[in-house]
Formats: sequence, structure tokens, C-alpha cells
Amino acid sequence: MNIEALRHSASHILADAVKRIYPNAKLGIGPAIANGFYYDFDVDEPFTPENLAEIEKEMSKIVKGNSKFESEEISKDAAVKLFKKMKEPYKLEIIEGIEGDTVSIYKHGEFLDLCKGPHINSTGEVGAFKLTSIAGAYWRGSENNPMMQRIYGTAFATKDELDKYLNMLEEAKKRDHRKLGKELGLFTLSDEVGPGLVLYHPNGGILRSVIEDFIKKEHVKRGYDIVIGPHMMRSDIWKRSGHYDYYKENMFTFESAEQEYVLKPMNCPGHILIYQSKTRSYRDLPMRLFELGTVYRNEKSGVLHGLLRVRGFTQDDAHIFCLKEQAGAEIKDVVRFVIDTMKVFGFDKYKINLSTRPKDSIGSDEDWAEAQKALSGSLDEMELSYEIKEGEGAFYGPKIDIELEDALGRNWQCATVQCDFALPARFELKYIGKDGKEARPIMLHRVILGSLERFIATLIEHYGGSFPLWLSPVQVEIIPISEKFSGYAIEVKKMLDDASIRSHLDDRNQTLSYKIRDAQSNKTPYMAIVGEREAGSGSVSVRARTGDEGSLKVEAFIEKLEKEIREKIKGVSYDSEAITS
Repeated sequence: MNIEALRHSASHILADAVKRIYPNAKLGIGPAIANGFYYDFDVDEPFTPENLAEIEKEMSKIVKGNSKFESEEISKDAAVKLFKKMKEPYKLEIIEGIEGDTVSIYKHGEFLDLCKGPHINSTGEVGAFKLTSIAGAYWRGSENNPMMQRIYGTAFATKDELDKYLNMLEEAKKRDHRKLGKELGLFTLSDEVGPGLVLYHPNGGILRSVIEDFIKKEHVKRGYDIVIGPHMMRSDIWKRSGHYDYYKENMFTFESAEQEYVLKPMNCPGHILIYQSKTRSYRDLPMRLFELGTVYRNEKSGVLHGLLRVRGFTQDDAHIFCLKEQAGAEIKDVVRFVIDTMKVFGFDKYKINLSTRPKDSIGSDEDWAEAQKALSGSLDEMELSYEIKEGEGAFYGPKIDIELEDALGRNWQCATVQCDFALPARFELKYIGKDGKEARPIMLHRVILGSLERFIATLIEHYGGSFPLWLSPVQVEIIPISEKFSGYAIEVKKMLDDASIRSHLDDRNQTLSYKIRDAQSNKTPYMAIVGEREAGSGSVSVRARTGDEGSLKVEAFIEKLEKEIREKIKGVSYDSEAITS
């Protein structure tokens, strides 16, 4: 059974149930989405969780009725008369925007809706469903339109599948990065600072620094040069790049000395100017410029979500300027870089998408075709499967996106590589070829982790806050059994500090069991407990997340930690079997 059709059918059943209980409700739209469905309603009073239980009960009656889903093509004039009679203004607005002379409607029982389908055969085929949440949503996503009530739900062919999914949702709530971010002292988002702007606390600052240090070293190892650009630039450069025309609504602009400036939403124009700063030869290419660049995007307040969608974020951004004949090798190297890096961070399942030219874009058809061929050809040569996403490329070029699969089986978009002929043409980029003549390079845009904010959110939820040793802000909690062993605990901490092991000394006047529970709640990988026996033998009693590991000399404990860290971050070799479609 087509799961998308099943869920779309469930959204119609939801709308039918709401209209039965709330006859004055006005219908918006109700599509199937990843893992479920939703329907938007214009109602006098917001829905409550109690309302959802009542609506679910009514939906069950409709499912048991086993009414057939039937489609019909009618003229637009007939549709207008029909939905006017039904007093459905939002449906009338949709009809106005439909091209052609006819529209499609679907019926089940007494309920009908404007819809292209597809649907399952009858309501009875919806095996198991659950309404999961309520949210506000502007009609058609515009703040100038009415705020509607959106009811989310999910549906499956069997109850077992539904139960498995609901269990996953419960686990996802426990792993929510916003909840854990606060509990573990990683970050906060403050209205005083502004929506979508992140304050990293000490533990979050350490976590981010560890990630930054690792990714910088990996770039240097792979032949990238580190550059740094300003946080703002004159608007002229964004007009030349095309961002001003295609992206202005997402840009922060301001004036100074009668000159308009933009807080940079991208790093690419700055890297282009660095490339242009001197004459380049074919011998200089490929040139790989890397920046941990902080960018700012004026996202609508309604879409902001913890670290996953923010207004200020940092990308591990790089731009590769290369010859046409070098593009394939560079693209493959980027994909390998992503795979190697994600294995180190604990992700070994991926999904690859290839996104093609969108309607609003720049550049010639020939250049787009050649750029897409460079991307698809590289994936084909690597024998990697991928899915085509029509019209979802960047405005300047097609792209490969790599989605990570986390511990709960959810996909997260992080890495991307984009092939661009358009910006090199706009900025008239040149190099001197072997024949002494000027030629134009190709430009590859790419990130490995993507937004550091989004990647950190992904890590938090993947590990449930229980980070591997090398990433943990505090790697060892040192716990003296009583105050009289604090002196020895300080000696242990100094030895850990000298070995660059991140530790914290808990010298509070609390019981041992209290301190152990606190370290466990903070998800610290190791505890080093010290008392009279340990002080006398130069050792520590080691307790890991998995349980007690006995007594070790401090030097042996440090060697154990160093080995665990070294084996994790040394990297892995490329393996195409790690890719799943």
C-alpha cells in the first residue's frame, strides 16, 4: 500500500471529523508529509489536546464506516459554485490559482474536498492512526494572512507500525536538543538577545570548540587554505552575485554613511574576491578556500526551531576553484570527506539526493546541464545510489545533499556540494591556461558539517546528550569521597589537565551517592572516585556510564582515555557500502 496515499487519505478523514464536530470550521489544506499528515483549519477557538481525543474518536467512526474514496473532474465554474455553497473561502482562493478549466475533487461518504489525490480505496484501509500535536500556521505561510490551527497526525497500515513510531516519538522527546541543551548547560536562546540567536554556555562552548578544532585540522590535511571574511559587506557585491535579487527577503540590510550594507547570508562572494585578488594560473588550481564563516539570515519567526533553524549560524564553508577536468575528482573527494567525517562522529548511514535546476535561477541551460553531469557522473563513478530532487537546486547551480540517519532512524540534512558555472561568469573569474590564454574556472560550493548549530543539535539528539568521550565537554568527573581527600583529587586533576583530558572536580560538601547521581545526570563518560585507598596507591576508582571498571593507576587511566580518544578521531577509510538509499 502507498503510505503517502494512506496518510493523505487520513488527512481527509481528519477534516471530515472536524467538520462533523465543528460545522463552522473553514478548511485549508491537508497534505501527507514525512512521517504523517496535517490539516489546517480556521476555527473560532484554538484546538486543545482534549479536542484531539474527541476528533480521534470521530475519525474512528469514519474509518469503521469504510466509505469509498471517489474522484471526479468538474469545471472550475461548478467548483466555485460548490465551495461557495459550502462556505469554504480558502478552497475558493485555491481554485482561483489553478490553471485550466477543470479541477479535481474527492469524496468519501458525505464529505468532499478539493484534491488531486491519490487516495486509498476506502476509509477502512486506514489501519492505525494518531493525532500528535497542534500548532499555529499562517495561511499559505504569510504573516499577512489569517493564523490557522494545524492538526498533525500520523497513520500506518498496522497498529504495530504505529506503536513503533509512537515509541520513537517518545524517545525523540527525551532527546530533544532544546531540552537537553538547557539541562546539560550547552546553550540558550534568549528573547533579550533576539529570536534565533544562540548563547553558548561553557559546556556548549567546549563542545563547539572541539568540533571546530577537528574540522579545521581535517581541512588542512586535505589541502584547504583557511581564510576569514568580514561579517558584513556592501550590498553591491550581493547585487552582482544575484543574492540581492533572489534572496533579499532573507537578508539583514542597513545603511551607514549613505551606503547600504548586508550582514552576510553566504560566504561565497568573499571567497570570490580573495580568488580575484591576483592573477591565477592553471598551476594554482584547484584552489580550496575554507572558512568557519558566521552568516545571518532573516528567517521568519514562525520557522525558528532551537538550533535547527536560527538567524545567526556558522558554516564549515569552502569554495573550490578548479578546471573543468578537475571538477569530477574534486566532487568525489568532497563526498569521501563527508563519509569519513560522519563515521568519526558516529553516523554510518546516509541518503544522497541530487537536486536539479529550480524555476528561479541564473545561468544558461548548457552550463546547468554540464554542472549536473559533473555531479551525477561523480556519484555514478563512485557507485553510489541517489535520488533526484527536481527543481530543488540552488539558484546558481545543482547540488548533491547528503542526509544523515540518526540513532532513531530520522534523516538530517547537513553536507552539500554544489557545482556552479554562474557566479564565475558574473564575477568574470579567470585563470591563465597552459596555452597562455585566459579561461574561466568552475566553482564548487560545499560544506561538510553544514551549519555548526544544526550539526550540534543533530549530535545532541543522536546521542541523547551522552556524547562519546572525545566530544564530551567534561570527560572525567573527579569525586573525592570526603573533604580530606580533596588534596589528592587536585593532584589527579592536574595530571588530567596536563594530558589535555577535560575534567571537573566535584568538591562540594555532598554525599558520594549524590555526586555520582549528579555526574550521571550530566552524562559524564567517566568518574574518577578517590578515597584513602586511592590516595595511598596513586590510583583512582573508575566508574563509566556502563558501570564500575575497578581501580587503575592514574597514569594507566590517562593512557586508557587517550587510546579511546585516539582510536575514535583517527578517521576511517572510504567505504561505499556505508551509503544507503
